[in-house]
Amino acid sequence: MRAKGISYDTGFVSHGHRGRARFDAEVVRRELAIIRDDLHCTAVRIMGGDPDRIERAAEWAADLGLEVWFSPYPLELTAEDMLALFADCAERAERLRQRGADVVFVTGAELSLMNKGFLPGDSTEERVALLSSPERVREHIGPAGAKVNAFLARAVAVVRERFGGKVTYAAVPLENVDWTPFDFISLDLYRSAEIADRFAAGIQHLVAQGKPVAITEFGAAGYRGAGDRGARGLEIVEYDGDTRAPLRLDGTHVRDEAGQAAYLRELLEAFDAGGIDSAFVFTFALYDFPHRPDGDPRDDLDLASYGIVKVLEDRTGTSYPGLPWEPKAAFTTVADHYRG
Repeated sequence: MRAKGISYDTGFVSHGHRGRARFDAEVVRRELAIIRDDLHCTAVRIMGGDPDRIERAAEWAADLGLEVWFSPYPLELTAEDMLALFADCAERAERLRQRGADVVFVTGAELSLMNKGFLPGDSTEERVALLSSPERVREHIGPAGAKVNAFLARAVAVVRERFGGKVTYAAVPLENVDWTPFDFISLDLYRSAEIADRFAAGIQHLVAQGKPVAITEFGAAGYRGAGDRGARGLEIVEYDGDTRAPLRLDGTHVRDEAGQAAYLRELLEAFDAGGIDSAFVFTFALYDFPHRPDGDPRDDLDLASYGIVKVLEDRTGTSYPGLPWEPKAAFTTVADHYRG
């Protein structure tokens, strides 16, 4: 792969609630340096809903020589609010590019699932639930794809008016995106048990379309069986009805860091073999899903986290003194693959 990457969460924003409550400059800088030096990444996808945070993290990543995928991530926004977010972020990304940084602009992600107006449903959960019903998916996939493409045509125009670099969009396969206005074909692509037998063929189909292909998300949660669920690993989490903050797990689950690591290794090998241009492991850390090894097992939110480090509460780790996490087995797997 040309770009060996990982995503970096600066805090998602939903219904006015911002995740990752603390955004400490020293911590972020150290984590980005670890992403470059210890994970051997050459690129990082800076994700979130706060343009200021995205811009700051992107600047620090660029200072380290990393290729920056500038990735505003709208959640439950209207079309006009999304366009305003993209316009703001495109101007910020262009300032960074003008400084000499290598920047790719990601015009949102999974819009049909994460925002209203493309698929039926007033919440992400309702829209995602459609995916479990093949009949309902077939009913809505055509109209949803048309709506997504119509919106993206507007969004790309807004972005290109302000940003002179390469542009893409992080799609889910059901959206059937028209990639004509984009520089990369980019998908959030997870291997679940249902599609495992045709996963490699799917990669070949993407690459055969002629444009460089980026996998903007892939990974697994850290409990037994999570790899078979693919992108649905977070379904074991119960959330606050108003803020969408994670509260607890829906039951007792068995930690399986080796399984998470094996899943990442297998997909990285598949992407290398299939000719993928860029890949971004999801994700470095999810600060809203802390590791709680003591007490009620349902409180250990790290089991549902796709992070390759486990976030600690009220203490720092020993592997990287001063930082509030410890590496998981997946950390070493990603480092070994990217170093090789």
